[in-house]
Amino acid sequence: MFTKRHLIALSAALALTACKPAPEKPAAAAPAQPSAEGTRRVPLSGMRRAIATRLLESKTRIPHFYLHIEVDAAPLMKLRAELNKMGEADGTKYSVNDLLLKAVVSALARHPKVNASFDNDAIIEHEGIHLSVAVAVEEGLVTPVIRDARRRSLGEISAAVKDLATRARSKKLKPEEYQGGTFTVSNLGSYGIDQFDAIINPPQAAILSVGRVMKKPVVNDAGEIVAGERLNLGLSCDHRVVDGAIGAEFLATLRKMIENPLAMLAG
Repeated sequence: MFTKRHLIALSAALALTACKPAPEKPAAAAPAQPSAEGTRRVPLSGMRRAIATRLLESKTRIPHFYLHIEVDAAPLMKLRAELNKMGEADGTKYSVNDLLLKAVVSALARHPKVNASFDNDAIIEHEGIHLSVAVAVEEGLVTPVIRDARRRSLGEISAAVKDLATRARSKKLKPEEYQGGTFTVSNLGSYGIDQFDAIINPPQAAILSVGRVMKKPVVNDAGEIVAGERLNLGLSCDHRVVDGAIGAEFLATLRKMIENPLAMLAG
């Protein structure tokens, strides 16, 4: 079970990714009575209570706005296949998420205004890129942090996220491994989600939502309809820190990294 120390850390570091919540209902004069059958009351765990508190705080105190793009994922998928074929001998295997995380780090390095936090009367631009990665666990959602991600190779990022996710699900992460993130990525592609809007993880200024890679007809540069692989990305921004133009420029760079992935590996 999570200790009190874990829950305090989690309360400050949860990536709150969900659909827009329904408006709160007025407080009832008395506890609702269960129906005759088919209903049970499930008490909130400490983690779920922390998630609820932070989600409400984020949505009511941070002025969210959302940007969306669709990118050509075919070059990324081709590179992934080539890398995995090369790694067959030693068992090295990369996921789509590994490559996306590397692309995000490369884009953040070029747009420090997105790798930032709001601090009352100032904006803090972080020199280090500490990437929070949303991981689903039995009791909710946690965001372990890949430290100094800018200094890590693709292989190091891949190994780090696999290790953090495994230990998060077995409740073996230290509280400090949830803290200090500067930007969050939430990927629901493996759950079959096409696109969604994520809720910002304060005090971070933005969070990237990633859907699944979809095969669909697209129009190429010659005006022909061909089979393509597309990926929807969403950027939720804190308007106090990230203006529309800043967010759009970040997404444009991220698009270039995904559609020209060798540039991502080089930088």
